[in-house]
Amino acid sequence: MSYTKEDVLRIVEEEEIEFIRMQFVDIFGQLKNVAITASQTGKALNNQIMFDGSSIEGFTRVNESDQYLFPDRSSFAIFPWRPAQGRVARLICDVYDTDGTPFVGDPRGVLRRVVRKARDMGFDAFNIGPELEFFLFETDEEGRATTRTGDQAGYFDLGPLDQGESTRREICRMLEEMGYEIEASHHESAAGQHEIDFKYVDAVDAADKIMTFKLAVKTIAQKNGLHATFMPKPLFGAAGSGMHLNMSLFRDGKNLFYDPADPRGLSQMAYSFIAGLLEHVKGFTALTNPLVNSYKRLVSGYEAPCYKAWSASNRSALIRIPASRGSSTRVELRSPDPACNPYLAIAACLAAGLDGIERGLTPPPEIPGNIYEMDAATRSAFGIETLPRTLEEALEAMKQDQLVMDVLGEHVASHYLAGKQREWEEYQTRVSSWEIEKYLVTY
Repeated sequence: MSYTKEDVLRIVEEEEIEFIRMQFVDIFGQLKNVAITASQTGKALNNQIMFDGSSIEGFTRVNESDQYLFPDRSSFAIFPWRPAQGRVARLICDVYDTDGTPFVGDPRGVLRRVVRKARDMGFDAFNIGPELEFFLFETDEEGRATTRTGDQAGYFDLGPLDQGESTRREICRMLEEMGYEIEASHHESAAGQHEIDFKYVDAVDAADKIMTFKLAVKTIAQKNGLHATFMPKPLFGAAGSGMHLNMSLFRDGKNLFYDPADPRGLSQMAYSFIAGLLEHVKGFTALTNPLVNSYKRLVSGYEAPCYKAWSASNRSALIRIPASRGSSTRVELRSPDPACNPYLAIAACLAAGLDGIERGLTPPPEIPGNIYEMDAATRSAFGIETLPRTLEEALEAMKQDQLVMDVLGEHVASHYLAGKQREWEEYQTRVSSWEIEKYLVTY
């Protein structure tokens, strides 16, 4: 929704809002905020709220720490889960330097730059429809997270087997109050696992909504005595949590991925977009799957894709084309997980697809069969490559992909790689419980 300054000031007064959270995101996808009182709303809307960027990992150094928050008025929303007394609203912000220029390390700015390129190429909208999965776990006596779940439900089951159903329903209701159009919500395949899907929106709005979604899920779960996690693979032997991205390009209200004359109903632009994703997927996997733990999900046997392939129907493929056509024609990338920074992940996906369109790329033949059931020789015969198997492999692939590095820019790319390399090195030196159980007595 488009708001003027006067609209925001009026709503703050009429709704008796006491605090406003000026929100932004660091390069690793962690939501940050500077809280202001209602009396400072005018100052905030004039882009005069300053913060210390040197305190945010990957932002600025101590000697150049002052930065400004420029609120996006269209993002103004009241948090419905807060009490009627002491109401809280939020504004999502872009980060600017003191000279009035956009900060090159702002993830939202990274996505804005790619969207601007898409518009320069004649596209009105790059729509994203995300499907987010998460786990609801019990907490212990001190309120700390566990991996216990009281429910024994499976895919599409409902209460009383689904102990998280009431929390999931409350999340959907709260999100709708914030302007989301919830398309589906259901129990996923693992005990304690859930999925909520909301209608596609333009790229920047989608990334904003993903961040708000995660905040809402965690906040409402905590209120109900549960812990919500978007960790990709919290349980051994159970399915992990993904964040499938459904993507489409529009011009003049027309879905450019649809062509009724094609046997699959896909345009040449859609095929080139698919080819671009396949060309760069190894290079952006470190963004769509950013944790050491992400690669415990990307293994065969749990519905998560681990091979480079596409299909109009096959769910074992990395890229799937859902059955809907016409204005709903879309390309579904199944590898991302909800731990990612959505601004960087979506920026990389859009840039990869646009590269495929610009170069007129053609994807390899569709793989209709179940890739999980193929042996290595069969996959090799079809030319099916494997996605990176570890965070370290993904980081190396990212360094080699110039398009991905250029999309991020030198500042974000260097800080992201350095931070994730530290994470990998820390993981390598830790002794896990599996190692203790496997080796302590035997050796």
